[in-house]
Amino acid sequence: MTPSPASSGPGAPGLDIPVVTVAPGSVATTTLTVRNDSDIVEAYSLEVVGECAAWSSVEPARVSLYPGTSETVTITLSPPRSPEVRAGERPFAVRVLPAEHPESVRVPEGTVRIEAFHELETELAPRRRRGWLRGRYRLAVRNLGNTPVQVEFTPGQPGEELGFAFTQERPKLEPGESTEVGLRVRTGKPVWFGTPVVWPFTLTTTEVAPEEGAEQPRPEESAPRAPLDAEFVQIPIFPRWLLILLAILLALLLAWFALVRPAVRSAAKDAAKEAVQPRPAPSGAQTPGGTGTGSSPTGPGGAGQGGTTTGQGNESGQGTGVGPGTVGGSGGGQQSSQTIEVKAAAGQPARGVYTVPAGMVFGVTDVVLANFQGDEGTLTFSFGDRKITTIALETFRNQDYHWVTPIQIPANDTVTIEVTCAKPGTPASGQRASGCYEVLNVSGVLTRTTP
Repeated sequence: MTPSPASSGPGAPGLDIPVVTVAPGSVATTTLTVRNDSDIVEAYSLEVVGECAAWSSVEPARVSLYPGTSETVTITLSPPRSPEVRAGERPFAVRVLPAEHPESVRVPEGTVRIEAFHELETELAPRRRRGWLRGRYRLAVRNLGNTPVQVEFTPGQPGEELGFAFTQERPKLEPGESTEVGLRVRTGKPVWFGTPVVWPFTLTTTEVAPEEGAEQPRPEESAPRAPLDAEFVQIPIFPRWLLILLAILLALLLAWFALVRPAVRSAAKDAAKEAVQPRPAPSGAQTPGGTGTGSSPTGPGGAGQGGTTTGQGNESGQGTGVGPGTVGGSGGGQQSSQTIEVKAAAGQPARGVYTVPAGMVFGVTDVVLANFQGDEGTLTFSFGDRKITTIALETFRNQDYHWVTPIQIPANDTVTIEVTCAKPGTPASGQRASGCYEVLNVSGVLTRTTP
């Protein structure tokens, strides 16, 4: 006798399995009755086949039946809560394989209806951004549900100080798909000074109403997700340390003009006056001036010449040299100091001269130049035909020269100072001078050469 095939119902070979509805992450069961209509003892192996086999099972998976007996097995369907198991109807089948007559295998089919679930995963980075006017954020969204969704973003803050802009307004995501949306946050006005201002805000991701024909989400799953908290820290244009530095610099500048600069000017003026002061003459020396009393020698270069510098003109271009002179009596020389003053108009040269008296030799050891006003131009001084130096007026206020070995200037020879006035300076009074004014003081030993 040819054995009869196994069936899924009493006397009803090939009857399909009823439709089963299951939610991802949960378990659903159905039953299948296997009956042996053959005349021998038969063992049957049962196995779920198809795309549902990975998350389905049959209990028991093997049954042994005597002729004319039956047994009901349980089919368990437990789809995982994963985007890989998409919502909708999926076919499945149970293969019933007889051990003695494998050619009589039967495969009853069924349908499992997988319900839709919605799950979104959102991440905002960074949660804290610093900037003068705007900050940029990255919003990562992933669809962990098993049905396509379209999402939108709703920013919120306590006030209206911030503006929000998204690179994608309503992205659509398939199950398991993710996307990155750019968010730009901007303030209405800058913060110029002071401390940084913190602007907190939230970002809520919600699902847009699905299109016609799409799977409807369950009410509890379409509720808004918990908002993401973030903040934008608006930093001032000018930080606090810069304001402190500017205040310190301003205080130093005021201190310079109020205290240091007047003191420097006064010290420079005193130093210049001291530099041009004649050295005190030894006892018995001749008094300053064109003529003198005492033991001053007579003859050509006698009285009236030893203490006088020669010069012609005035501010029109010539200089006048005046100063004290000392002439000792017969024998060794005496210390002598002569001062030459030169006044010159702007753009004009001027000259001042001191002539060594007849019968004398002037051994020069020290020369002091004074430029009280800070004039601009050139100054040249010479001993007879020997030019000592030419110097720019704007490079000094006081300048001195010293010689260990005196420079000998013979009788009737001259000490000459020539000034070319380019631009008058400003004296301590604060008003620009009308002309240049320079002073040369020459000191040394004046020695008689005639008996």
